[in-house]
Amino acid sequence: MKHTLVTTLLASAVVFGNALSAPTTLGEAPVFTLTNSNGASVSLNQFEGKYVVLEWWNKDCPVVKRHYGGNIQGLQKQFTKDGVVWLSILSSAPGKQGYVLGDAANDAMKSKEGAPSHILLDADGKVGKMYNAKTTPQMVLISPKGEMLYNGAIDNMPNGNSETMSKAENYLVRAYNEAKAGKEVTIKTSQPYGCGIKY
Repeated sequence: MKHTLVTTLLASAVVFGNALSAPTTLGEAPVFTLTNSNGASVSLNQFEGKYVVLEWWNKDCPVVKRHYGGNIQGLQKQFTKDGVVWLSILSSAPGKQGYVLGDAANDAMKSKEGAPSHILLDADGKVGKMYNAKTTPQMVLISPKGEMLYNGAIDNMPNGNSETMSKAENYLVRAYNEAKAGKEVTIKTSQPYGCGIKY
């Protein structure tokens, strides 16, 4: 009786220990389909097996403009070169700040030398709300298995400027590097900052 109880407790401890050490995520990333700035349909499902970055974008937001001083474009090129799919999502409603369609969205991104895989149009805000997107920029990292690994601010310096940006800790880069190395993402969420999304 005593031996059985001890054995059971030890077995429970092992199971519990394994549960604690297993990597955790923010859960399955909500699946969506949106039209891109070239009129094509793009679904999250089509990128299964790849890391995906979601970036909420508003060309007229001052904070977005600051990050498009070279920071985000550099990340887009770095990540996509590594095989990551980068989706810039425009959730501004018609008539509100940052709302553009098609060629105008392409032109605005091109003028900043941006290099996302796609610009996705979310004028009704459905996808933004699915991901609880609050600000531009707001970043989400999705694993090749479709799990949300990170959702929040791009970095830890909401009051930074172009001169101090290089000193910021980039949460997206940190999450990606940890995940790619097979480690658990240690910072899964953070308070996003920037312009409120114009739903």
